[in-house]
Amino acid sequence: MNYKSTKHRLSGTIIVPGSKSHTIRALLLAALADGVSNIKNPLPSADCLSAAHAIKAFGAKVDIGCPVDEKGIPQGTPAETWVVTGAGKNAHLPDCQIDVGNSGSTLYFFTPVAATFSGKSSFTGDESICKRPVNHLLDALRQLGAEASTDRVGVDAPPFSVTGLIKAGSVTTDGRLSQYISGLMMASLLIDGELDINLTDPKEVPYLTMTQLWLKNVGVDVDISLDYKKIKTHGKKAIKAFDTIIPSDWEGVAFPLMAAILSGSDIVIDGIDTTGSQGDDAIVEILKSLGADLMIEKLSETSGRLIVNGSKSQNLSTKRGNFKDDILRVNIAGFPDAVCALAALSCFVDGTVILEDTEVCRKKETDRIKVMVEELSKLGGKLVDGLTLSKDNPLFGDQLIIYGNKNALHGGTVESYDDHRVAMSLACFGLALENDSVTVKDGECCSVSFPGFFEKMNELGAGFSELEGYVL
Repeated sequence: MNYKSTKHRLSGTIIVPGSKSHTIRALLLAALADGVSNIKNPLPSADCLSAAHAIKAFGAKVDIGCPVDEKGIPQGTPAETWVVTGAGKNAHLPDCQIDVGNSGSTLYFFTPVAATFSGKSSFTGDESICKRPVNHLLDALRQLGAEASTDRVGVDAPPFSVTGLIKAGSVTTDGRLSQYISGLMMASLLIDGELDINLTDPKEVPYLTMTQLWLKNVGVDVDISLDYKKIKTHGKKAIKAFDTIIPSDWEGVAFPLMAAILSGSDIVIDGIDTTGSQGDDAIVEILKSLGADLMIEKLSETSGRLIVNGSKSQNLSTKRGNFKDDILRVNIAGFPDAVCALAALSCFVDGTVILEDTEVCRKKETDRIKVMVEELSKLGGKLVDGLTLSKDNPLFGDQLIIYGNKNALHGGTVESYDDHRVAMSLACFGLALENDSVTVKDGECCSVSFPGFFEKMNELGAGFSELEGYVL
């Protein structure tokens, strides 16, 4: 389905769905727990449904409130509370190949857990997943005693097989992708003895803290050094079932936030996570440094609302802050999923924004640096992939440079590459264009992390329209 975006003013209140990162961690830990866990406000996205389906292979049961088919696809509307009957001490080697769909988190989390059992397990996924790198994960598992190899010789991507069991000990890996490190941390529940994880180049570190907090909540202590280079887990641990409420997803908050700012609109984003456990909340301070009028109102220990005064935030500029050479530099490694929203929004900034340390952004559903340069350039944006400059000047390298100039921007037709964050950022881009429009191809991929994105945004007045059967 293609979607058309035009200039619109937004108003009202929106509640962003629950966090994908929290939901998948909750599902995995509930699957390993003894007893029945209730997960309230889970994100009913394609990725989380893939995780819900995958835990059954380990002996757990899950009730999402409606029937599902043999692939775990709902045949109705999922409930607001998912009930997981954990496998506990009866957890076992997956009894079938695990198809993770489009979920990288499910792939990287569940593989180390499968490797804690004696025997062979195999993993695959959709076309996008079968391009995702896995050698860093497989190498870490080999260091702990597993046998692991990809099914296609010389191809660093799924399908792959792992034969366990892994044992306690020490593993050294770069850790630039955090997901498989979180997977090792959660797998330690099933490993006798201490596991020492040594990271040479840790990135996405807020997600490691998130995993540490989840493990702490179920009674497991994990030590992480201040520089995140050393992680120690402590022995085998039986955990009990739990009830939890999944906080809203800051990765999803970024899109109505940028939409309000670009369209000059005043909205409220309710139910936001104020615990600090999601690194993507950094986007608030970044935008405030450019002149955005934003305020977080905390309503409880864990939640609040984000008040977005977009009508006072339309003249974003690097000249407002104390930035050297009027250039805003943002190290994106800790919250790489914000790169699409920040790249699109920065095209409207008066000045230059440089998103640094972007390597991990290239290993998501797409190479998001390359894709955002290509697609935003079609809309008049001036962006440079630092890797294209690094051969001549090593000072550049892994970064995305955006030269903001809103007067040069215009409409056009752009590709989503079936990447949900690319699609949402480009759709929101079109809300700022006077007398022009942006058509986003295959926008339905937004359901991966934000089910009902276009419908929820239209409730605010975004005016997104479907172009079914549209011939380009």
